[in-house]
Amino acid sequence: MSDLTPWVQRLLIANVAVFFVQLTAPGLVEPLVFVPMAVFTQPWTIVTYMFLHGGFTHLLFNMLGLFFFGPRVEARLGSPRFITLYFVAGISGALLSFVFASHSGVIGASAGIFGVMLAFAHFWPREQIYIWGVLPVEARWLVVITTVLAIWSGMGGSRGGAADFAHLGGYLGAFVYLRFIGWGSAARRFKKQATGGGKVVGSINVFQKVDPATVHELNRDEVNRILDKISAQGIGSITDQERMFLMHFVPPDDRKPLA
Repeated sequence: MSDLTPWVQRLLIANVAVFFVQLTAPGLVEPLVFVPMAVFTQPWTIVTYMFLHGGFTHLLFNMLGLFFFGPRVEARLGSPRFITLYFVAGISGALLSFVFASHSGVIGASAGIFGVMLAFAHFWPREQIYIWGVLPVEARWLVVITTVLAIWSGMGGSRGGAADFAHLGGYLGAFVYLRFIGWGSAARRFKKQATGGGKVVGSINVFQKVDPATVHELNRDEVNRILDKISAQGIGSITDQERMFLMHFVPPDDRKPLA
């Protein structure tokens, strides 16, 4: 595994540190648990519940998900958007749990992790994920399978105790956030730069200035793949999404449209 990205590392440390507090000072935990029916009297719990876990195994699996999915998503989105995505997903998980309110407390980073997993599947839908290190499943199908399981369980299936609506809320929040940043004015301006509007920006001359050696290793293979595609099939063969992605690695002075 490559070096951890900044927010992934901070979140790993924070979750482990809070778990240590849970073990050593359990009396501090109860006011931090999200209880849907108590959200109006304890609104801070829509965030704090994300750092609590029900045991070592619960913590381990959530942190493994963050460890494997998080760095590539953070490198792709950038750190500010990544941490926003994480908390939007986590808060959405709490809010969807409130909609289907119960008196049961909800804890765990799962909603945030599910949001990161959805983003991973969005950018790399055909990436093979090995369940238990053995069973290969494409990222997009992993999202579909876990969504179906969460809906079934949440509606009365057999996985008692799982915060199923928090998981679904994590997916929903991440989906809305990814759509939002895709539709945002900044994304539209960036797309205009990438396509070039008929000008030199976004042309093969500009993309030739991308130096894969300067690209973070998490994105290097994708950059090389797109550059090879341009070399073999021409600039017209790449999609708008591939243009926008590659533009992140063009030197800043070369991104601006020519007058």
